[in-house]
Amino acid sequence: MSVGEEVRAEQDQPQQSLGTAAARNLATTTKSAPQMQEISSRWLLRMLPWANVQGGTYRVNRRLTYTVGDGRVTFVKTGDQVAVIPAELGELPALRAYDDLDVLGEIAQRCQQRRFAPGDVIAEFGSQADEVFLLAHGKVQKIGTGPYGADAVLGVLADGAYFGEQALHDPDAIWEYTARAVTACTVLALPRRDVEQIADRAASLRDHLQQYNPVPEQRSNRYGEKEIDLAAGHSGEPDIPHTFVDYEAAPREYELSIAQTVLRVHTRVADLYNQPMNQTEQQLRLTVEALKERQEHELINNRDFGLLHNCEYDQRLQPHDGVPSPDDMDELLSRRRGSKLFLAHPRAIAAFGRECNKRGLVPESIDIAGNRIPTWRGVPIFPCSKIPITDARTTSIICMRTGEEEQGVIGLRQAGIPDEIEPSLSVRFMGINEQAIIKYLVTAYYSAAVLVPDALGVLENVEIGRWR
Repeated sequence: MSVGEEVRAEQDQPQQSLGTAAARNLATTTKSAPQMQEISSRWLLRMLPWANVQGGTYRVNRRLTYTVGDGRVTFVKTGDQVAVIPAELGELPALRAYDDLDVLGEIAQRCQQRRFAPGDVIAEFGSQADEVFLLAHGKVQKIGTGPYGADAVLGVLADGAYFGEQALHDPDAIWEYTARAVTACTVLALPRRDVEQIADRAASLRDHLQQYNPVPEQRSNRYGEKEIDLAAGHSGEPDIPHTFVDYEAAPREYELSIAQTVLRVHTRVADLYNQPMNQTEQQLRLTVEALKERQEHELINNRDFGLLHNCEYDQRLQPHDGVPSPDDMDELLSRRRGSKLFLAHPRAIAAFGRECNKRGLVPESIDIAGNRIPTWRGVPIFPCSKIPITDARTTSIICMRTGEEEQGVIGLRQAGIPDEIEPSLSVRFMGINEQAIIKYLVTAYYSAAVLVPDALGVLENVEIGRWR
């Protein structure tokens, strides 16, 4: 008998037992709870120390500092043309506190756009400094001479930086380093002679430049804070200096931000379809998970209090070779004491791992809540998918010191709010409408504060797509 004949013979035989398809009608199906791909590890929410805020506002009191502005210039782009916003010229030390927008607008018009290819020298060491350069786009290295005669990289500048500002107040200034383009750069050059021509016509600008003192009269420490006068190492009976600690007159206040949604559940679903899992509980659980994901996103990216936007300019570093190298991570750590953690996109962590592999380095890992977390110099590197990746496949790595006692970064929330299910997170019953739909208001209050500037640092423009 052929194979086909055997199959037909089996099909012709009557069924001898109950089929599985029919049997499933009597079986109890084992079901999972609703799953959700959006849920992440949310290490920032787990590792950030939280301070309880009364009255919805947290004020950060600091010693008086003379530092003004954020040190970064903002531009507008129209097609391939770039222009500096006139008010942003006030970031230049010589023009700080000068507020005549008409004159600043004329100065902005005098800025000359130039482009440089990678490797081009923008300014040469020892030459006369007669222009201020505003870096609209790209990366520039400041190269000086090391103690043994070799070239040394003094720093890396990126979008929004400026250099050569001494040209505006010192006609005899020279370049004390060489500025070289690392990538293709778009730069606005402001010649000193153009500023002098405008000052000849504008008395307010002329007076402002004449009164400018590059060495401020106020005595300050290296952090820009008002100096506390002390005496040390003296003998005999000298006059001991008198002093006091001055505070900022208008300290920054952080108001708690909010994330909200209204969850709707039909009464028929809540009444009839609650076995083996409660529908309302599952709806609330997934809604709360989404709310926490948004909360962490805001703590990273919010323009008012987010970590990426609240890092001081002098705490923003640029990678020397584009990729996140061990050298860059060391530099990031060196900018602050007691760093508690890194935050990086998983792809940035992978890129850092590739650089370690090239050098034959194996970063240690530690166990945190049952998870193996990689470390660098003993500081854990936590993954955070909320840190954005740009179209150019670059991202940022955050390093921070945490806790109020350490003058670090802290999270802000207010515990004890009505209908609270977790600290600063509430679910409030809003009633049932005419369509028999139950409504719940789900609310989370939160924010973050950087207590002192050096508590937070960011390694910007990190390349994650280089594999060689």
